[in-house]
Amino acid sequence: MENLQPFVGQITFGGLAGFATGYALKKIGKVLAVILGIGFLSLQLLAYAGYIQIDWTRIQQDVDPLLDQERLRGFWNQLLEVLTFNLPFAGGFTAGLVLGLKRG
Repeated sequence: MENLQPFVGQITFGGLAGFATGYALKKIGKVLAVILGIGFLSLQLLAYAGYIQIDWTRIQQDVDPLLDQERLRGFWNQLLEVLTFNLPFAGGFTAGLVLGLKRG
């Protein structure tokens, strides 16, 4: 039992650090979503008033490749790799991160 004590501490600290990171990422994501929504609303109002014209077809063509499933999965895997680089408690961190993202 005494041999497991350092690992328990690392897993606990990793879980707490992961939870805090996931919680913060989700809160930041919510703020960015509000900013994006306000930006979209502003553009629509300007377009409706006749001040600007928006080529939504071109915007969709530019954005669609960024939303590809493989690309998003690769981004997620790269994010996890960066966040857990050189951490002895990566397992606890990853579990905490997922929990923080769900709770945030």
